[in-house]
Amino acid sequence: MKMLWLLAVLPCLALGAAGSPDASFYKSLAAGGLAEVDLGKLAAEKASNQSVKDFGSRMVKDHSAADEELKSLADSKHVSLPSSPGTAAHTKKAELEVLSGEHFDKSYVSNQVKAHQQTVALLKKEIASGSDPDARAFAQKVLPTIESHLKAADQLADTLGVKH
Repeated sequence: MKMLWLLAVLPCLALGAAGSPDASFYKSLAAGGLAEVDLGKLAAEKASNQSVKDFGSRMVKDHSAADEELKSLADSKHVSLPSSPGTAAHTKKAELEVLSGEHFDKSYVSNQVKAHQQTVALLKKEIASGSDPDARAFAQKVLPTIESHLKAADQLADTLGVKH
């Protein structure tokens, strides 16, 4: 009987946080962070507006740092994170790569407003209803930075005349 109990419990223990609802939070946030770094590098290179270039560089710096911290936290929870941003982000990057000048700047900034709105919502949801206290604490910690990114993206959108 004891052996049957162990066989039933061990897979659950091995899953740890990987099987928890918070695992999807970790994975979604990581994929978004990877996308921000990729698109930020592209913006720093391709943007025609210096403020857009600077914003792209800021995304690379801030999201790279947060991604490292998130990876460490996820590893401690036995949650494997994606190594690439995902299909939607690859598609967006491909769309941006063919644009130039003002068209690139506006499209990138529009995407940044939407992406940061989604990330703010994801973080607030985790803070309000996440079951992993470490995930909630991480969300609480990075929320002000992501909100400042959203504010900066909104300001850039206004400057460039991008509807948002």
